[in-house]
Amino acid sequence: MINTIIVEAYQQGASDIHIETHPSKRKVRIRLRKDGRLRPYMELPHTYRAALVARIKIMCELDISERRKPQDGKIDFAKFSPQHRLELRVATIPTHGGAEDVVLRILTSAKPLAVEELGLTPENHDQLLQAVQRPHGMVLCVGPTGSGKTTTLHSLLQHINTPDRKIWTAEDPIEIANPDLRQIQINPRIDWTFGKALRALLRADPDVIMVGEIRDTETAQMAIEASLTGHLVLSTLHTNSAAETVVRLLDMGMDPFNFADSLVGVLAQRLVRRLCPNCVHTSPADAAFVDELLADYLHAFPDDLRPGADALRSQWQARFGREGGGLTRSESAGCPLCDHTGYKGRLGIHELLLVDGPLRRLIQTKAPPEVLEHSAMATGHFRTLRQDGILKVLQGLTTIDEIRASTAH
Repeated sequence: MINTIIVEAYQQGASDIHIETHPSKRKVRIRLRKDGRLRPYMELPHTYRAALVARIKIMCELDISERRKPQDGKIDFAKFSPQHRLELRVATIPTHGGAEDVVLRILTSAKPLAVEELGLTPENHDQLLQAVQRPHGMVLCVGPTGSGKTTTLHSLLQHINTPDRKIWTAEDPIEIANPDLRQIQINPRIDWTFGKALRALLRADPDVIMVGEIRDTETAQMAIEASLTGHLVLSTLHTNSAAETVVRLLDMGMDPFNFADSLVGVLAQRLVRRLCPNCVHTSPADAAFVDELLADYLHAFPDDLRPGADALRSQWQARFGREGGGLTRSESAGCPLCDHTGYKGRLGIHELLLVDGPLRRLIQTKAPPEVLEHSAMATGHFRTLRQDGILKVLQGLTTIDEIRASTAH
């Protein structure tokens, strides 16, 4: 039964399976996360509760007698169903009354995406690739959990992976196995931490180091040290915006001068739902809709850098307009292919902050995020997540409601 649930979830394109149990005689509820939203999948009688959890624990070789502590594991699903090359990351969480919940993350993307498939705008794409071609420095990819940071980093690593480069990664867990990289599995239980792995890697003659996540001061310090001693370091962090990341790391106690010298760029990202290609329809955009997008886009600029609405409108018409210059509006009604939601698949929106001379001096003086953002916007290349999202709306890839739901103003 569990095999069937996993196979069906995979076939439906779900990213997570949530199994929710209760100590009473309430039914066991199973929900699937598709395109970032949870959807009900099935309910089972309460008598299945213990067997269900025990079976999953056996599949990932966890201790079935330990019900009071959370446990983490991994299922290599090919062992149980040879035709499905799947891996699942499993977390068991003890809940009240001696019950346990289980969350399974489906790790299907065994191969990294090509950089072209990440959905970066042409300008961001070129600038990001220039940043990771540097011989040394630190490039960070930031965003909340499940915003595609690991996928982005692995795409970049695949892009720069040439026979003359030695690339090491330290991850917990290794989500995308890549035989061309040397990958290390972090294990905090035996005190094999990111900081210790980084220290060991510096003695292993690397060219590029990818650190799964900067969680503490020691790891941050080691990453900066590695980037200053002639290595390119890529890593992730849980922050909301690119400028906030800089301030967060300085708050962790980093030396502003070393940090400013080592940082090359920060890419902040989110995933938004993509309009279903099967039922999407495009119509000419009315003036009110375009004005609403213009106001939203211009709101992100500081007063002294804000361009004129008419200039921006004609720029959009030249770039996204149909023949005749008219902008379009895309909507989808919903169809059986997308479960009548109107959305199928997801798409990245990005904000890329590159460190130049003026920005480096601001980092050294510990300037607040607004000042860093103002300096980046003055170069004319920096766009906020909301602005990048609005450009994706004009391309007909998603809706303004999706962008507003996942970005702050």
